[in-house]
Amino acid sequence: MGNLMKQRQIFITAFDKERLDNLVGAARKADGRTRTHLEDLALELSRAAIVEPAQIPANIVTMNSKVLIQDRDTAEKETYTLVFPDEADIESGAISVLAPIGTAVLGYKEGSDVDWPVPSGKRKIRIEKILYQPEAAGHYDQ
Repeated sequence: MGNLMKQRQIFITAFDKERLDNLVGAARKADGRTRTHLEDLALELSRAAIVEPAQIPANIVTMNSKVLIQDRDTAEKETYTLVFPDEADIESGAISVLAPIGTAVLGYKEGSDVDWPVPSGKRKIRIEKILYQPEAAGHYDQ
């Protein structure tokens, strides 16, 4: 918990918070490999600042945002759309919020450096650009 307190503030829309809380609650009842990631997501949600969808800044990664990220170790760039688990499709770049990288970028702003643990150590990325954010486009219920 001490490490989380040193991290930057993250922002979640009230709409996303409600849906993510429901996801965590339902998934906690099931066993599976997402269990650790569920707890990570629950922890992130507990420390987030909750903002009404119309008030979220356009530079914050929200659900259904399309983001360009850069691996800080390899300089490789990838584009992902952050989605709910049932919409995940890695082939099309749709990553689940329960995937480690999905949980890691949720609520952070463009230009943020994000680190998260992986089996081989830590992965380090930078959120280079938010290519699409539903709220910035006036889509408050996506």
